[in-house]
Amino acid sequence: MAFLKVRKAVIPAAGMGTRFLPATKATPKEMLPLVDKPLIQYAVEEAVAAGCTEIIIVTGRNKATMEDHFDKSPELEASLIARNRPALLEIAQSVTRLARIVYTRQAEPLGLGHAVLQAKELIGDEPFAVILPDDVVDCTVPCMKQMVEAFDRTQSSILASEVVDREAISHYGCLDCTPDPEDKRLLDVRDMVEKPKPEEAPSLNAIIGRYILTPRIFEMIENIKPGAGGELQLTDAIKALLQYEKVYGFCYTGKRHDAGDKFGFLKATVDFALKHNELGPKFREWLKSQQF
Repeated sequence: MAFLKVRKAVIPAAGMGTRFLPATKATPKEMLPLVDKPLIQYAVEEAVAAGCTEIIIVTGRNKATMEDHFDKSPELEASLIARNRPALLEIAQSVTRLARIVYTRQAEPLGLGHAVLQAKELIGDEPFAVILPDDVVDCTVPCMKQMVEAFDRTQSSILASEVVDREAISHYGCLDCTPDPEDKRLLDVRDMVEKPKPEEAPSLNAIIGRYILTPRIFEMIENIKPGAGGELQLTDAIKALLQYEKVYGFCYTGKRHDAGDKFGFLKATVDFALKHNELGPKFREWLKSQQF
């Protein structure tokens, strides 16, 4: 059997961002900055660090600024050259060199499974990563890189997981799983439950926004029944995949921020600002000086 490698990543970015209105009325939520980089760039950089050479961003209407962000900007570059600002010029140009990025449109917001399905023809017959830009994971070794290393050993679909409080499990997909005896970071998945009641959850292992999926997932998405609002849920497709293939949860090392939520975004901003090489020390001193 041929050894499979993860070369491509899908980043769903077609949502309307209603939780951040009015900021997202004309600006994509994925372009909101954590300190000095937009959310979408953190996702692309994580995919690149994991070895992905082709990034597929699933967009929707009013998302053109994302494409502009990763494209060359001749006017900006010419201005920085004329003003002798080489450091800023390198920052601007480095964004365009991150990876080969292609775009596909999701005409209607019909669920995460439907968004992933839009990348089918671009993925072809190979495994791929899925990174949700709302989940920003701060790790020494990038989360997806950790997962790719696990995929290289298992050659199976892998879902990033973290243990959450029992009351919080009702907000997540939940794994019915047992730890792998040879690697405690791997969870052998028997079943999945979407947003269970806390008292009915089979575990506290929640699925977060990082996946590595085999191409068979597209067949599963095409054959599941739509849920509420006509949406195709990725969790339902992965449950169907369990009938044919092994699926593992993966306990990554790192700190996740839910940047799709206003409060989570604020916490992420503070954490990333404190770690910023230039701004961190000044920001820390300012925080200490405030009378909260």
